[in-house]
Amino acid sequence: MHPDNRFWDEWKGSRVQLLYARNEEELPELSGETFVVQTKLSEPKARRLSSRNALLGFAHLPMHERKPEWLLACTLVATVSEYCISLLRKAGVERLHEEPIYGIAEVARGDASEAVLRSSPYLWDQRKARDRLFSVFYRPTAEKFEKRKGVTLGILSLIVPIKQFPLLFSRIAPVLARHDDVHVEIFGAGGYAQVRDLRKALRPIAARTRFWGYQRNVAAVCGKIDYLLTGLPEKEALGLNVLEAEVCGTPVLAPRGGPFGETIIDGRTGFLYRDPREDAGADFERVLLKAKAGPRPDPRTQTAHLERFGYPALVERAKRLLAALERAAPR
Repeated sequence: MHPDNRFWDEWKGSRVQLLYARNEEELPELSGETFVVQTKLSEPKARRLSSRNALLGFAHLPMHERKPEWLLACTLVATVSEYCISLLRKAGVERLHEEPIYGIAEVARGDASEAVLRSSPYLWDQRKARDRLFSVFYRPTAEKFEKRKGVTLGILSLIVPIKQFPLLFSRIAPVLARHDDVHVEIFGAGGYAQVRDLRKALRPIAARTRFWGYQRNVAAVCGKIDYLLTGLPEKEALGLNVLEAEVCGTPVLAPRGGPFGETIIDGRTGFLYRDPREDAGADFERVLLKAKAGPRPDPRTQTAHLERFGYPALVERAKRLLAALERAAPR
């Protein structure tokens, strides 16, 4: 890992060896080890590592408009959803762990009744002169979140390209404009260009949209919205915000596709709708009317579904992953 990343320091003293490197050239030439890589390597480096070690590669993003060269060199490849598995298989990755690792919803970050206060929606890139300048002068207006009358759709996510929020709202904002009792609240931050483009797409409903910036207390946010709204599906690997919302009892509205069929039970933990790029948001409006009419689904009633994304289930999947790696590299 990068030497500035101290997340794994708690492993010190265990049988896990921590390797700090700013780039792959700094990685030591080890032999006979189990090597776990959670970031992209060059294909030659991956082949050198796998020739002398059991190399487990994690694919954390879907193989959508991406090339799998370094993954082809791994002893075994693991990923986070059935959707990502299917894309890896189509890309020609054969040494593939056939069970998704998924993830867990971790929402114990504070009191769920805690107030939500506005912060900056921008993640300033200090390498850019524009961002350095704007970061000096921009100050978000101090405000405490109060839910408005009507239905509240909330985004709880970083505002990043893989979510495709500007493209999504370019299709559904005209639909939302016809429903003046529906509000959009955005809890998250992103680069200047992404936030700018999202604001443009939201112009038809600008008066009913507010930006609250990054919020650490996920449970507090989920308790203050009626439905979580996801981005578009094809670049989404799993969507931990979906799992977090469901654990908190907040149903989800999502386009049908990507991993959302694995994380959302239509009609029980939320509602799936046809990709709005295909029908100009007509099916989204059908789902929106259903959400407005109620009753609102409570995802917490779907215990078997939520248990798939709990910590004990993750541990069992990790055990099966290590067993598969041993079979792939018995040495």
